[in-house]
Amino acid sequence: MKKSVKMYISLLLVFMLALVPLAQHESPHVQATEEGSELVQQLNQLLNNDPILQGGLAGVSIRNAKTGELVYDHIGDVRLRPASNMKLLTAAAALETLGKNYQFTTELLHTGSIKGKTLQGDLILKGKGDPTLLKEDFDAFAAKVKEAGIKVVHGNLIGDDTWYDDVRYSTDLSWSDESWYYGGQVSALTASPNEDYDAGTVIVEVYPAEKAGHEPIVKMVPETDYIKIVNNAKTAAKGGKNNIHIERDHGTNTVTIEGEIPVEGSRSREWISVWEPTGYALDLLKRSLAEQGIKLKGKTVAGTAPERAKLFAEHKSMPLKELFIPFMKLSNNGHAETLIKEMGKVVKGEGSWEKGLEVLEEQVKAFGMNEETLVLRDGSGISHVNLIPANEISKLLFEVQDEEWFSSYLNSLPIAGDTDRMVGGTLRNRMKNSNAAGNVKAKTGSISTVSSLSGYVRTSSGDELVFSIILNNLTESDKGKVIEDKIATLLADQ
Repeated sequence: MKKSVKMYISLLLVFMLALVPLAQHESPHVQATEEGSELVQQLNQLLNNDPILQGGLAGVSIRNAKTGELVYDHIGDVRLRPASNMKLLTAAAALETLGKNYQFTTELLHTGSIKGKTLQGDLILKGKGDPTLLKEDFDAFAAKVKEAGIKVVHGNLIGDDTWYDDVRYSTDLSWSDESWYYGGQVSALTASPNEDYDAGTVIVEVYPAEKAGHEPIVKMVPETDYIKIVNNAKTAAKGGKNNIHIERDHGTNTVTIEGEIPVEGSRSREWISVWEPTGYALDLLKRSLAEQGIKLKGKTVAGTAPERAKLFAEHKSMPLKELFIPFMKLSNNGHAETLIKEMGKVVKGEGSWEKGLEVLEEQVKAFGMNEETLVLRDGSGISHVNLIPANEISKLLFEVQDEEWFSSYLNSLPIAGDTDRMVGGTLRNRMKNSNAAGNVKAKTGSISTVSSLSGYVRTSSGDELVFSIILNNLTESDKGKVIEDKIATLLADQ
């Protein structure tokens, strides 16, 4: 062979070898088991071609639930906004730090002495973070005062919320979220309107009057003087449109109602957050005392219980393993942020977001997550600054399976297609009539431009998988659910 020909062949081989890394670079960033190769192709087809994801980011991480081995990884190490998948971290840290049987405590204290039927001192309601206090619990406190023979409180009714700091909102909460239940203020002393336990909120209901042109009827649950209603709405003729709008004015407890509701039309209802929940809780107790015939001579004020104060009565919340049902099934932001502050108080001695997030970071690191790749700003995921890779969430979900409290954790997750609100939760209307129904147990997440779903799935062949799907930069976050449901159903079909 001539020298020139040999040189040509050598150059050709070098050129061909140089192309190999380029071809490898163009293939999807996927790690897959041999058995998962068909699944990998199906997932690649979906993620690369679905128009919903055009211009967006899809972090997808799937693991074998027994070994933790990655079955599929699509940009799984890229930090993305998790939305309410952040609650998976908060819940795990709270169960590990506080314990599944942990209960919040609220105390009713008094100063001075009881002389005859009069308390010659102050009555003090000391909150320690309980987000589950209902009107009936304040009624029970008032009944204890009555049982002691007291008919007059000569001093003040004081609300002590110093168990936590006085910062009411997490760092990145948008002002536009403040009026709504999911953006309610966090206080150590608060109240909820019903057994969803949206702490620091009231339910405002608007019903049509009997005749058109009249003011609609407004009701509140619970009834409270803490909220002032400005009713600018009208009852419209039968058959008209309902366009009632209910919103609290910023920095006040004035709720304004606008729009029209037709005669015989369905009610309109909103969960509205209050400004300063401590005063709200005090107002409910004041009403309960009055209903028991107990007169308050002093004022209703915020303050601090003195060390000499004596215990009148104590209320304990349900344990965390029960509270986690409304917390995780319904994705309750207030519960998440309260747990952050409670962890800070119990572990660091300070009920603040700063200290609580320190505890959260320490705990997730202990669960094997790489804290150096995380940005954690709150406990609920409402922040657009939170950043977590999908691989880190799937790693957490794998690792916690061995924890003593895991059954409580798993039980708190929404179950696909189960129409019972406290079982199916935020997945109750999703993936019905598919193999995913009943077999996908996962936490949903949604904020503007973000949708997420992470949890566990039992496949048709009986295998268990751990998965995390985080979709960012969507033009419509609700459309992300379509992708998530396709992936989860695809996993359940395996």
